[in-house]
Amino acid sequence: MTLEAFTDVETDETETFEPAQNKTPTSQIVKPDTAPQRHNTRWIAGLGAGTIALAAAIAVFSIEGMSPTKATVAVEAPAAVQSVNVTTASPLVAPITEWDTFTGRFVAEHDVTVRARVSGYLTEVAFEDGQMVEEGDTLFRIDSRPFRAELAAARAEVTRLEAVLENAKSEAERGERLRARQALSAEEADRRVANLAEVEATLAAAQARVEQARLNVGYTYVRSPITGRVSDDFVSVGNLVTGGPQGGTELTSVVSMDPIQFEFTASEADYIKYTRLNASGERASSRDAANPVRLQLVDENGFPHEGRMSFVDNRIDPSTGTMRGRATFDNPDGTFAPGMFGRLQLIGSGEYNAVLIPDASVQTDQGEKFVWLDVNGTAERQNVTLGPIHEGLRIVRSGLEGSESIIVSGTQFVSSGARLSPSEPQPVQFANR
Repeated sequence: MTLEAFTDVETDETETFEPAQNKTPTSQIVKPDTAPQRHNTRWIAGLGAGTIALAAAIAVFSIEGMSPTKATVAVEAPAAVQSVNVTTASPLVAPITEWDTFTGRFVAEHDVTVRARVSGYLTEVAFEDGQMVEEGDTLFRIDSRPFRAELAAARAEVTRLEAVLENAKSEAERGERLRARQALSAEEADRRVANLAEVEATLAAAQARVEQARLNVGYTYVRSPITGRVSDDFVSVGNLVTGGPQGGTELTSVVSMDPIQFEFTASEADYIKYTRLNASGERASSRDAANPVRLQLVDENGFPHEGRMSFVDNRIDPSTGTMRGRATFDNPDGTFAPGMFGRLQLIGSGEYNAVLIPDASVQTDQGEKFVWLDVNGTAERQNVTLGPIHEGLRIVRSGLEGSESIIVSGTQFVSSGARLSPSEPQPVQFANR
């Protein structure tokens, strides 16, 4: 293509511009019906020829400069499918007995509030706050002088009445002898007999007052009614305390320590389960048998303390839908204290062969529980129904038979149908064995 192909200017067709000072432009305008059409046609023709020539030159250069091998179109091969590294294990099948877990608190077998039984001024506190005491140990002393005086007066009255009684007996006997000789009227003889009976009754009442006075003197020594641990003194020395049958002043409290009881509540569903197990003969009722229990304190692992069931209530609380139960534990070293929190396990089934797996292998999908299986190197999902944890392993109610190969590690990279590269299978074992 030459430069002339793009040139379409006629030398005789020009526009001349002069200053606009009262002059009229004298430019000549190209006629629209001929000049523009000729210009466009020649420009397009020149552009088309140039484009075709340039494309032909590129094609010739490419074909001449490329060998037949380089001209071949290369097809990219698909990437190889990578396998997922996982750790597998076979479920453990073993005979077990299930244990149900409950929470509760310790309560004393005996919990006694110590009160004053007589009124008076407190003269002594005979114990250290919080110490262990034996049944009968003196805890407090109340001023006993008024009561000793009452005792002495009561005894003196008894002595006086005993003398009156001897005289009445003599009078009655003499009256009977005189009546026999008709030397005394029957009326007088009967009066002497009645007087004797009256004196005897009065003496009995006086003797009772002596016993009451003696008891009051004894009550000035406030003693521990049980063996256990005493609290602090609620009333200090010098204070006036009040006694009496309507409830005296609270002085302290004593709780028994050994044995000690653990109280908890079980749901209505648990109660129904235990009742049906008892009916089928798989597990005796805790009302009829001292079923074994295990206990865990807040700072302990496992359930190292062993005890026995000792009480099941006779009704379900309608406000909570639960039933009370108590277990008894030996407490020789005083480890357990009333009010202490703990977790208790109660035997909840008969012995049976269970399928157990690590709890970490269990996956969740919108409420469904499942595990990944290694089936000939391919991942497959298996839904399962789970039970409680038993010695660190999860009980599987249904979904597994025990011969499967489950994925226990690397599940975050597993999907259904994924190729697996399992490592050496790991043994499944109980946590505390």
